[in-house]
Amino acid sequence: MNSKNLFKISALLVTLLFFITSCVKEGPMGLQGELGPAGPAGQNGQNGNESCKVCHNNTITGPISKQYGFSKHVEEELAREEAGNAGCAPCHASEGFKYVVANNTPSTYVLNTTTNQYSLQFVATMATAYGAIDCFTCHKNLHTTYALTDFAPLTTVAPVPLVMWGGAKTVDLKADGGSSNLCVKCHQPRSMANSNTDRNVLDYNALATTPTAVFYDAAMANTAIKLKPGYRTHVHYGSVGAIYAGIGGVEFKGSMGYANMVHTAKASCADCHMATVTSVSGGAAGGHTFNAKGNFAGCNTTDCHGASPVTASSAKYWTNPRAEIKTLLETLAGKLKVNGVEILNRNPDTEYNLWASQTSGKWDGYLNIYDPINNATGLTTNPGGTFQNPSPASSWTQAQKDQNAALPKITLTNAQMGAIINFQMVLRDFSMGIHNFDYSKALLANSIAVLN
Repeated sequence: MNSKNLFKISALLVTLLFFITSCVKEGPMGLQGELGPAGPAGQNGQNGNESCKVCHNNTITGPISKQYGFSKHVEEELAREEAGNAGCAPCHASEGFKYVVANNTPSTYVLNTTTNQYSLQFVATMATAYGAIDCFTCHKNLHTTYALTDFAPLTTVAPVPLVMWGGAKTVDLKADGGSSNLCVKCHQPRSMANSNTDRNVLDYNALATTPTAVFYDAAMANTAIKLKPGYRTHVHYGSVGAIYAGIGGVEFKGSMGYANMVHTAKASCADCHMATVTSVSGGAAGGHTFNAKGNFAGCNTTDCHGASPVTASSAKYWTNPRAEIKTLLETLAGKLKVNGVEILNRNPDTEYNLWASQTSGKWDGYLNIYDPINNATGLTTNPGGTFQNPSPASSWTQAQKDQNAALPKITLTNAQMGAIINFQMVLRDFSMGIHNFDYSKALLANSIAVLN
């Protein structure tokens, strides 16, 4: 290539490089144009901290939490003891309770055609048999919208078929939108079931209609369908719901009719047990303590006893009815005997007998049947029982078996068995007639009469 052509190519390359450099280099920015119109505002987000404070403050959940600390519901011992027990979980475990409500689990006894035994359907599952009773047990919508409306509705206000009766009788308390039905769902008596192969719910109606028939004697110890009495033959501790509703006792025919006092239709559990909070000996009563003892604020409202306020010394509405029920309980206990020996058990220990102060005899509602120290658990039950236990445990020592065999055997008529149930129902209602004086008195008075 000659020098002339080389010069032309070099010049062309220089020009091209200059051109590329000029294109890449950014020039100065021009003036900013006018802003366009603003777009629509987006939806405000939820401030988590602020939404919590709607309820979690010193005027709402703060006081509720303090009150609940005085409630027996807050005690987790029973929830822990019954964890894994699907039969007890509907009332002792929060998740179990929510399970039977959500599934409308029936209170009936159903026959298993394979085993020919009946079984109660009102049970939870092993997956739900846990959890202490807490706020979410009764308020099913908590932490849903994080507003005050989450406190309602309650977990259930539906009528309650009584477990004691295998669903044959139902409690439906209408006051306050049926809120008492939530309480009765747990605070109801437990059923008694036949022993041995049948295991169906006890026929309580037969106790009332054939009072002179033999309910149990030694000859029945090995029969298929009779309930064999033991120390803990009882309706458990939740009789208050049935007594308050005026349903569920063994209703012997007698001089007294089975009526209800005005509380049943007009008042709700919450009216008295969640009345305005006040301090009492040992803590507080009312509100979410659910304790009514010593707090008459719920009684003395304008539409109830406001014109003539009730106090702990009021004869008509407090001291007299309680004294009358106490006398009837003691009279009935005195008549429940076999060959002069008392059927009902006495226990002065207030730690184990919650009703020791209710009667002068300090009866606890259990039966006076021998039941020694459980060698498997170490728990003492009733080693001082007077009557022979018809169901000695395989874990008993030979000495315990010998002691039991030497005791007199118990016999019971239908009248005696029904009277035992009525005694337990009224004693363990714990109000000594205040919840439903008329029904409580009729159960006791007619039981005394049928024994006469």
